[in-house]
Amino acid sequence: MFVSKFLLAFLLILAGVLHFVRPHIFTKIMPDYIPMHLQMVYISGAVEILCGFLLLFPETQNLGVYLCIALFLAVFPANIEMAKKFYQIHHKYFWLTVLRLPLQIVLIWWVYQFRK
Repeated sequence: MFVSKFLLAFLLILAGVLHFVRPHIFTKIMPDYIPMHLQMVYISGAVEILCGFLLLFPETQNLGVYLCIALFLAVFPANIEMAKKFYQIHHKYFWLTVLRLPLQIVLIWWVYQFRK
């Protein structure tokens, strides 16, 4: 369980950093109804980094768990949008975007294991 928590924290921090290094990847999948795409990408990236760090420390682990769950739910519309866009352009990796949708459930289950 110890290694699993650190792996998830590392992946969250890495994904969050990618929001700042390559924001265009994330702005392309933002649903049209969400305003200020670039700013929202930066905010979600900062929250991902924060989630990762909160999971690392016993004193903040529970807060990290519930913030992660909120984050995973909040970004789900972007995952749906990505699948829709890939379908519309007949992208060869559309099937990966469909497989990614239930991954949110797995991520929520994974992080929920770390609550105290």
